[in-house]
Amino acid sequence: MISVVVPIYNVEKYLPRALDSILNQTHKDWEAILVDDGSTDNSGNIADEYAKNDHRFKVIHKPNGGRSDARNAGMKHIRGEFLIFLDADDFLHPQLMALCLEAIMRDNSDIVAFTYDRAYRTHNIIRHFLGLPDSTPHYKFYVNPKYIVTDNIFDYATEHSHPKDIDKRWAIKHCQVWRCMYKTYAVSNIEFIKNIDYEDFPWWSEALLRIKRCTILNLPLYFYYPNPRSYILSANQEHKAESIRKGIEASKLIYSNAPAEKKQAWEQHFLKPFEQKLKQKEDKL
Repeated sequence: MISVVVPIYNVEKYLPRALDSILNQTHKDWEAILVDDGSTDNSGNIADEYAKNDHRFKVIHKPNGGRSDARNAGMKHIRGEFLIFLDADDFLHPQLMALCLEAIMRDNSDIVAFTYDRAYRTHNIIRHFLGLPDSTPHYKFYVNPKYIVTDNIFDYATEHSHPKDIDKRWAIKHCQVWRCMYKTYAVSNIEFIKNIDYEDFPWWSEALLRIKRCTILNLPLYFYYPNPRSYILSANQEHKAESIRKGIEASKLIYSNAPAEKKQAWEQHFLKPFEQKLKQKEDKL
């Protein structure tokens, strides 16, 4: 029922943890599309070994093209009714699939939004600074979690860290594509722009226009690891600035014919923050 797309590039240290978090899901009807994006370490072999031991893992080996290209390649092979993205240095809460599947089917939503464990990420940033090993995550298991359902995701989605006029418990903050489960048909033909950072921004901007109903779970179901060698943290400022500029241009084109109310909400809650981010990057050049 669920497809997981995992772009992989030189993450041999973290990949087993990510793939084990898929194996350890309480929901078992899934496939994982592992896209080895030209790794030069042992990542490709690790992916092959998991596929050898469990047929639900499918491996694609391709020349290096960046995370967007890897995700696009993976999405061409998905068969699931629902879709999740997982970055290979991160990992999932064991109940992520089960809780999201229950919600998306119960509410007939196009997506289920959740959040990431901020305490885990913050603790590890501090531990890395102090030269300490990673902390061990402690999973809390959830029964009958609270949620809300909306037919206007623009009322809740924002790039602002501290959104105004939105109950912070239910704000869908930031545009990382891994923070939701999607109905595949709603987003499968949206491509990520290649060779840019912040590729989530234009992709998510288009996805927002496709979503008719959204369920929001205020649960930390994703573990976002602060990997200093990740795509975004290792890129230089000039490339980051150019990426934001291209993302803004592409997103403006997407919203050129959008309904006025949705366009206004998107400009306020996503375009404006990214324009401010672009200015900050340009000032550093």
